[in-house]
Amino acid sequence: MASTVLSSVPAFAQTVPGATDPATSGPVAQAPATAAAPTSPVATPPALAPERIIKTLRVEGSQRIEPATVLSYTKLRVGIPYSAETLDQALKDLQASDLFADYSISGVETGDIVVRIRENPIINRVIFEGNKSLKTDKITKEVKLAPRQIFTRTAVRQDVARIIELYRRQGRFAAVVSPKMVNLDQNRVDVVFEISEGAKSKVRQINVIGNDVFSDDKLRGEMVTKQARFFRILSSNTSYDQDRLNYDQQKLRQFYLTQGYADFRVTSAIAELTPDKRDFIITYVVEEGKRYKFGDVTVDSEIRDFDDKRLAASLPIKKGEWYNAKLVEDSVDQLSEAAGLFGYAFTDVNPDFQKDSDTLTMGMNFHIAQAQRTYVERIDINGNTQTQDKVVRREIRLAEGDAFNSFQLKRSQDRINSLGYFQDKMEIKQVPGSAPDRIVLETNLEEKSTGQLQLSVGYSSLERFIVQANITQANFRGKGQELRAGVNYSSYSKSVNLGFTEPYLFDKNIALAFDAFRQDLNQFNFNGNQRQTTYSQVRTGFQVRAGVPLTEYWSLSGRYGLSYDKVGLDENSFFTGGVCDPLKAGRYLCDSIGNRLTSSVGYSVIYDSLNSRLRPTAGSRYSLSQDFAGLGGDVKYIRTSVNGAKYWGIGKGFVFSVVGEGGYIASLEKSRGPGIDKVRITDRFYLGSPQFRGFDIRGVGPRVLRQSYTTDTSGSQILVTDRNQIVDDALGGRAYYLARAELEIPLGSGARELGLRPSIYAQIGGLFGIARPLPTATFPTITDASGKVTVLPITTPIKDAAGNQLYIVSPTDTTNVGAITTCMVGFSATAGSACTGTSTNTIYSTSIAPFKETFLGDSASPRLTVGIGVNWNSPFGPLRIDVAKAILTQPGDDPKLVTFNVGTQF
Repeated sequence: MASTVLSSVPAFAQTVPGATDPATSGPVAQAPATAAAPTSPVATPPALAPERIIKTLRVEGSQRIEPATVLSYTKLRVGIPYSAETLDQALKDLQASDLFADYSISGVETGDIVVRIRENPIINRVIFEGNKSLKTDKITKEVKLAPRQIFTRTAVRQDVARIIELYRRQGRFAAVVSPKMVNLDQNRVDVVFEISEGAKSKVRQINVIGNDVFSDDKLRGEMVTKQARFFRILSSNTSYDQDRLNYDQQKLRQFYLTQGYADFRVTSAIAELTPDKRDFIITYVVEEGKRYKFGDVTVDSEIRDFDDKRLAASLPIKKGEWYNAKLVEDSVDQLSEAAGLFGYAFTDVNPDFQKDSDTLTMGMNFHIAQAQRTYVERIDINGNTQTQDKVVRREIRLAEGDAFNSFQLKRSQDRINSLGYFQDKMEIKQVPGSAPDRIVLETNLEEKSTGQLQLSVGYSSLERFIVQANITQANFRGKGQELRAGVNYSSYSKSVNLGFTEPYLFDKNIALAFDAFRQDLNQFNFNGNQRQTTYSQVRTGFQVRAGVPLTEYWSLSGRYGLSYDKVGLDENSFFTGGVCDPLKAGRYLCDSIGNRLTSSVGYSVIYDSLNSRLRPTAGSRYSLSQDFAGLGGDVKYIRTSVNGAKYWGIGKGFVFSVVGEGGYIASLEKSRGPGIDKVRITDRFYLGSPQFRGFDIRGVGPRVLRQSYTTDTSGSQILVTDRNQIVDDALGGRAYYLARAELEIPLGSGARELGLRPSIYAQIGGLFGIARPLPTATFPTITDASGKVTVLPITTPIKDAAGNQLYIVSPTDTTNVGAITTCMVGFSATAGSACTGTSTNTIYSTSIAPFKETFLGDSASPRLTVGIGVNWNSPFGPLRIDVAKAILTQPGDDPKLVTFNVGTQF
């Protein structure tokens, strides 16, 4: 195979060798002059050149292309006259066809014309070598050459230019593309593009000339393009982009216009590539001009419904303040929205700038042109291939024939986006209708996947290893119904749940949902670095919910739930003689075991004005919920909960939110005894990670710490103080509150593509309100002569089923040593039989090592944490990492600096 370099091959047209035409290029014959010529000679006309006619016409060298097809690209035909210009045009026509690598014409002198051609080869393969930053499939979409097409040098040159342009868009201006042709048999070729990508060209320096008021650093901060520095290693804005350069000029102008400099302009913007073609140096030359203040602000409306003075007073522009172009835009939007509220969809609001260079003031007059009240002629739903039209239409707050209202239009957009069925930031387009007072609303949708299948194995600092399988279809059958099923398994919790939600029952604005579940949860504590299960709770039940809207923002929902709980303890660890032993488990845990049926009915009143239920950036949501347990069953209480959230978009992608919640549960049962709270431990509130970041799971609120005794180096008895060696039983509370202020920080486009969403926050909360449990035990003590007190274990004698005291045979009885008997002296294998022997036996008993119980944490005093967290949609599933420091704590609280979750929703 032969390889030919193509990059420097120029396009050309063939010439006909030796093709001269005597009829046109030869000298003109003239009659010779004679002596007898008259005084006024008459000129002799030149001799006419003979006309050349094409006698025969054939094609040589054609393989794939028929001769007639070759000739069809020219104007040559048998029997027509020809000249040098005719033949030259024929060659140009052959060249323009891009079908031939070589072409010539012979037989010019005789009229027997022969068109000789060499066809361009067929492309066998197009190969790219050396491309690493650009994938082959991305380049293939841009180039024109492809297998089974005809090869031309022109197409190669064009594709080289396209590839280089692709690399320039990536900021690689040093990229070099060398095309080569590999000849194959049967007039085929492989086209190889050898690519040397070169280093990515960065912006080394950004210079600004002519700025006196603002520093270079301040102006660079307003630009999208950033100087390449080590701390911007993840940023894509450090590469050079011509479009971004133009955009930065607009950003500079916008910044100065918001600071009062109405005459600002960028006189030049130059990007210079360094000699090594690695970096760019960008230089802006600017003229700042004078700073202006707002003058008189007026509104001139041709719509009679408007009060000009009231409109002017409501605008954000005030006389005497520095001129700000952003406020002018906001004023135009505000006036347009105000007109939209009155039904004028196409109101033309024109700001009239009255600049006074002497007083440096900018007067503003907003002219509102006459407009007709607009009505909705038609609502078009486009792009929904799976979702039924009615699912979208029922979220639109306007109906065909209604007066147009811009507020209702915005609300409709928010409700459709909140469904989560379509791509983000869908907007309803306003199109003029069939008459000036008619408008068509075009809802152009782009559906996205609404089904989610999650199979994951993860690790959580809260639950250790997790296996999770969830399937959810949020738009089942395209009717907006939600179908869900899930199985979760970890060392400390197992659950199965099934659910279905119909948001519009029988096409009425009534939502109905049903959930069935089985949950196997384990309460645990730490003993050293080991987690011990203290009690288990198996809950099986179902819940039915229904909801109706009261107004656009208010809604009411009701629910009924029935569940059966089985609460138990590990009999091997916490039972003695088949009965829960408070000395082993704690009195508060023994009081909690048992089986119970809970039948509850409840309601929620909700106010929701969020612009998105998925990821809100504006609006608020408040709810009040109450559940009454006691409609049958074994449990009676009233549980009240309140929740609130408020979101603000504060510009440049920042979102600030304040979220708060609280609750109280009041028992309707009689006292269950001294030191026993009327609200069972399984029904109480708990507080800690993940909802209260900065604390461990259930790390806040009432708890009992059980400290064992050990001895120091001098042999003195002391309490264990290492938190990891203290048994920590969280008891929950009857009341709690929790609030969080959070600021979500936007990142560059590269980080956003990775799904990174960092935030900083502060949280405050508390959990309290249960009865103080009675001590589990009182251990005996002895005091020596020096006054030192030693706590002794509790010894409990063991008796047989008949109530006889049991003894261990003394080692002095070599025959029955260590045997269990009812004899205080001697031995008897059978209770009540005669005792033989003289050994004095030891009482058979159990011993509980001494410990100290401390009840802590039952305080409404606030706990405060501050921290930073990152949400990441990782390839392993959703991940959240939090680093939170507890600033205010109460005795007994269990802070935790770092928490994370992988493979579970957060």
